[in-house]
Amino acid sequence: MQREVYQEPFLPYEEQMNLLKSRGLFFKDEPQALNLLERISYYRLSSYWYPFLKDKQNKIFKENTDFDKAFELYKFDKNLRKIIMAEVEKIEIAIRSKMVHVLSLSNGHFWLEEESLFLDSEMYASMMSNIKKEVNRSHESFIISFRKEYSNDIPPAFMLLETISFGTLSKIYKYLKLPKDKQEIAQFFGLHGVVFESWIHSLVYVRNICAHHARLWNRQMRIRPLPLKTNKNHQKILKNIWLANNQVCRDRIYIVLSMILYLLNIINPKHSFKQKLTDLFSKYPSIDKTAMGFPVDWQAEPLWSPSSRGSI
Repeated sequence: MQREVYQEPFLPYEEQMNLLKSRGLFFKDEPQALNLLERISYYRLSSYWYPFLKDKQNKIFKENTDFDKAFELYKFDKNLRKIIMAEVEKIEIAIRSKMVHVLSLSNGHFWLEEESLFLDSEMYASMMSNIKKEVNRSHESFIISFRKEYSNDIPPAFMLLETISFGTLSKIYKYLKLPKDKQEIAQFFGLHGVVFESWIHSLVYVRNICAHHARLWNRQMRIRPLPLKTNKNHQKILKNIWLANNQVCRDRIYIVLSMILYLLNIINPKHSFKQKLTDLFSKYPSIDKTAMGFPVDWQAEPLWSPSSRGSI
């Protein structure tokens, strides 16, 4: 099939509204809607009125669809991203701390400079190049002080791991050769090493979606986390309640929310993550949780029940 060249004209705000009206979208407060089109943009908001289209090819809306419904979805998604960002930050910091402790005790302060500890020399060279760029951009006082006092090419790992991105941290864990150390880190979080690696990758992916203010609530995830394994060592590693139904969709946000809850129960059992989500769902009761991957009986899950760790 031959593709067409995009030739749609860019419309002023009033004409954008008129176009939406012609497709069946109703506006209760036109001045407010114009203000939102100006502040947020037509294209960003279009992700949130897409579920209300009955004819997606011709972009015709279902009967009685008003602009406020789409904006409610936008506000819900915005608040969901804020909650996730705050909780992933706690998990990220805990991962940094545990990696520094385990790897520095076993391999010394400058283990990051040991190429032999990593799986691939080409990957290692690329990773270290990025790490040096990140640390050179850092204005942290401890990095500046180290440069003044010491002649080392790069600071020790316990400093470096405080300045690099979460994505780089994920790559360091992935490409390390040290199975014993990697397993010790993973076991602290109640996971097998291969699952822990997958979960970090997924959290980095979701965090990046949040950081770029992109639609999240019903997104089909490109990065899918591995489920927990249940081999003979499962009980030795598993520190917390996980989902009884492990056949849920791994490409929707529900599985990631469950991962965050599982990890927070280990890192800080007094967290308020469940309460924040409960309050958010109460504020936006019309949200379709099934589009987020929530199974019908999700509240019966031991992980999500009020009696499990964390408030609700």
